[in-house]
Amino acid sequence: MEILIKVSQFLLSLSILVVLHEMGHFIFAKMFKTRVEKFYMFFNPGFSLFKYKKGETEYGIGWIPLGGYVKISGMIDESMDKEQMALPPEPYEFRSKPAYQRLLIMVGGVLVNFILAFFIYISVLFAWGDAYLPAENVKYGYVCDSLAQSIGLQNGDKILELDHQKQVKYSDILTNILLNNPKTMQVERDGEMIDIAIPQTFVADLLSQSSKGFSMSPVIEPRFPLQPFVIGGFSKESAAKEAGIKKGDQILLVNGKDIEFFDEYLAYLQTLKGQTVVLTVKRDGEVHEISTKLSDEAKLGISLKPYNHFEFAAIEYSFLEAIPAGINKGVDKLQSYLKQFKLIFSSETKGYKSIGGFGTIASIFPGVWDWHAFWNLTAFLSIILAIMNILPIPALDGGHVMFLLYEIITRRKPGDKFMEYAQIGGMIILFGLLIFANANDIMKAFN
Repeated sequence: MEILIKVSQFLLSLSILVVLHEMGHFIFAKMFKTRVEKFYMFFNPGFSLFKYKKGETEYGIGWIPLGGYVKISGMIDESMDKEQMALPPEPYEFRSKPAYQRLLIMVGGVLVNFILAFFIYISVLFAWGDAYLPAENVKYGYVCDSLAQSIGLQNGDKILELDHQKQVKYSDILTNILLNNPKTMQVERDGEMIDIAIPQTFVADLLSQSSKGFSMSPVIEPRFPLQPFVIGGFSKESAAKEAGIKKGDQILLVNGKDIEFFDEYLAYLQTLKGQTVVLTVKRDGEVHEISTKLSDEAKLGISLKPYNHFEFAAIEYSFLEAIPAGINKGVDKLQSYLKQFKLIFSSETKGYKSIGGFGTIASIFPGVWDWHAFWNLTAFLSIILAIMNILPIPALDGGHVMFLLYEIITRRKPGDKFMEYAQIGGMIILFGLLIFANANDIMKAFN
């Protein structure tokens, strides 16, 4: 069910982005009286799931959810309509329009994607505000995985600064390490401040770890105490439930041990795989001892009742306040993604190994339907789509823009035959990237 919800959110988000991106091309084409023959969401080789014709344009839905397209008369695009291009130009065709009009038609989709992202961020801040966990409010420190421990971090450390720059949000710490390449982190440990050097290889190690699977334990996450340990539910095959544990019970001790933090509880259970443990349980004011056997994975088959151990910060915005805040957030996300994009081409970080396809994109959506998360992710994907489309690769919008700028500057239009070859070359590059990204996803699925 969780996978279905993730995929459903991904497809809805993709549909919105594709339709509005293509609408950008469509609007400018119509503005300059250029004929649009087809307007499709998703691709339709062979047949369409749905189509109808209104005026000169056929509207439809294809069966391959990899994007969408508008087919503009007199334009060399993925349709490779050589017969039409062999005929004399018509006034309503793309190739007959002035270069500046063709340029606006081509950037229309990217422009809409950027505007859409800013609009969504403004709307989200106005509707939900901005809630976050301040780094200084992670009062019990962090649980550190093996990668974090390899650079000197310990469970319970409080990361307060990077290169002596105070970290405002917990969620920004790893992002800043990845994108801004700090050399040190300032950590509070047992009441004392210490400096920890961040090795040059750490970013590469982070990216390498992220490329190994869709779902991985965080490198650092807020530490929280075990108590109150109240049972919120059970798995399908729960040894604890079979032993008599009930929903609402509070577990006080495990084998008589009073464990302070949840990560310590999990680590202790790992030492008792397949063994019988004695749980001291509080129920309706009375204390009971119940024996149960751990699974071979050291699990009791229980879940905790949600409890908020941390104080979150929340900023609310009026509509007028949300406008500049939403634009600033969009600009920050744009700059952040451009920095991430640079990592792909770095020989040190080998970021290309972490490139993901449709599986990776779908996996970032939550397993429950959450409109707040959905719209935030859709806005970010809109920025990604805009940047990817404006890359100067033939067959992408950016490729057409590159040749149009060449034409405007030199006053020489590239020949149709050259454009055909460039389009074919660009499509080969794009299919190669598509195969590579989704092959990475397949490798993640088997890790």
